[in-house]
This record gives sequence, C-alpha cells and structure tokens, in this order.
Amino acid sequence: MSADSTGLPPTTTGESGPHREFYEELITRNAGVVPAGAQSALRNATILVAGCGSIGGAAVEPLTRLGVQRFLLADPGTFELNNLNRQSAVAADIDQNKAAGAAERIMSINPHARVTVFTEGVTASTVQRLTAPSQIIIDGVDVTTIDGWRAKHLLHRVAVQRRLPLITGWDMAGTQYARCYDYRRIREPFDGAILPDDIESVDTWELLRRAVPLRRVPVEMLAEIRANHTRPDYSFPQVAYTATAFGVLSSYMALRVLAGERVRQEISLDVHQMARPLGERWLNRMRWPFELAALVPPMLHLMRRPNAR
Repeated sequence: MSADSTGLPPTTTGESGPHREFYEELITRNAGVVPAGAQSALRNATILVAGCGSIGGAAVEPLTRLGVQRFLLADPGTFELNNLNRQSAVAADIDQNKAAGAAERIMSINPHARVTVFTEGVTASTVQRLTAPSQIIIDGVDVTTIDGWRAKHLLHRVAVQRRLPLITGWDMAGTQYARCYDYRRIREPFDGAILPDDIESVDTWELLRRAVPLRRVPVEMLAEIRANHTRPDYSFPQVAYTATAFGVLSSYMALRVLAGERVRQEISLDVHQMARPLGERWLNRMRWPFELAALVPPMLHLMRRPNAR
C-alpha cells in the first residue's frame, strides 16, 4: 500500500508517466459529465474521511472512481459480522480496522493513490494532522456512543477553525439525509444546534433530534424510535441501499464543493417513498403526523431527564 506520511497533496506534475497514463484512462468515461475543471480539482484534492463504516465507507469508492487520489482515513473501529449487511466489507474483513479496509479498497481501484490511515480515529492528538492537509471532510463518525459524539463535535469544531466544508449523513430506514456544513461560511459547529456542553449533559436522543430535523425523519423511523427508545441496548436499523445512497449524494456534493460551486445545505432521499405506488405514498404521508404525535410525550420525558443516556 502506498502511504503519504505527510498528507500534503502533490500536484499532477509530480505524477510519473505510468501514473499519468493510468489516471487519464481511469477518468476517460467521466468526460462529458464531469467538467475538466472539476476533474482537475478532484485529481489534486486531499479528502479526509472520518469514520469508514456505513457513511464514510459508502463515500470512499465513488470518490476514488471519480478521480480522487489522496485520502486521509480515520476510524478506531473494526468490522463486525453485523456490518456486512450494509458496509463495504466481506467476511474475510471481520476484525480488520475499518480505515485500513477502506485504504485497501482505494488502492485496489487506483494503485497510484496516496492514502494515510489513522486507526486511532478522530482524537485530540490526531485531529490537527487529519484536517491540516484536507480540502473537504466526509464525516461518518459513529454517534452510537458518547465517545463518538465527542469525536464528532471535536471534528466539527476544528473544521470551523480551519474553514473547511464538511459533508455528513444519517441513515434512517429508507431515507438518507445528507447535510453540508460549509464552515467557510458557517461559524459554529452544527450551525449552533449542538454546543460542546450538550455532549456531556443532553440525552443522545436529543442530540440526534438536534442534528436531524424532525421533518426529515421518515415514518418508519418514527415508529421504530417510539417502540424502542427505552431499550438501553437498542441499535438503529440500517440497510445497504440507504447507506449506499450517501455515497451517491456525498460524492457529487464533494465534486461541486471542490470545483468551487455551491451545494444545497440539506438533501433528503427517501428510497422507500420513491419506490411506492402513488396511493401508498399518500397513505404514508398521512400516517407521519400521527406517528410524530405519538412519539412526542416519551421524547419530552427523556429530554427532561438529567444526564440520561
């Protein structure tokens, strides 16, 4: 595996002849869809993918195939059997570090890519090295634990300081909610919705509510939360097509940002609704306010509990 110990993005003039020839052939079919200026931006960009599981892992391959060659990958976790229903891994990858696995996939597509792996994940000792060489961040940091939330908020705080655009996403049943925090313009982490003190004092359900507008939560997830919010061992269901949708959305969003173009702040893609017949779609929309109303009392109760997790 080729590794870039500095993380500094070299220019295309530093590419060898075989590297140049490989790259030009790799991107041949992009022409006509990806403008030349955008392709050049992809070619020379360094992208930080923080969290290489469902979200970050889904972004790695389309970005590589589009022509990104320089990655910083960070994840402290390892692949588990229950990850294989949606993450870019196979049975042989179980117990492998997720960032290392993502690096292998990148190098198997483009053996000339330059990849630096941080198996510690995003921490106070790695966050500056992760962000300093980067032009954009893909945030897939896990939020199922308090340590994950701490790492995520730290990443957003440093992105604000460095004025880096950041793209993140949330799997919710059949809905992929992608959000671009363009910290070149936004001056507070999470646009002020989540403060550093909130990570230590607010219930994780409330943190999720602040991160994802309720209007974006699909009816299936409202029902799922209502049925399981009291279970301490509860894990959100996640499926392959929803996780994959983040790779679709984030790779094009990153392309536009790197090319100097604006993107929508929020994109919500509901695969279930798109595939349903018209009548079923309307019934589902009518069901949504009732599920929300049923969920409000238990969520208010959780929000009132101090330091509840």
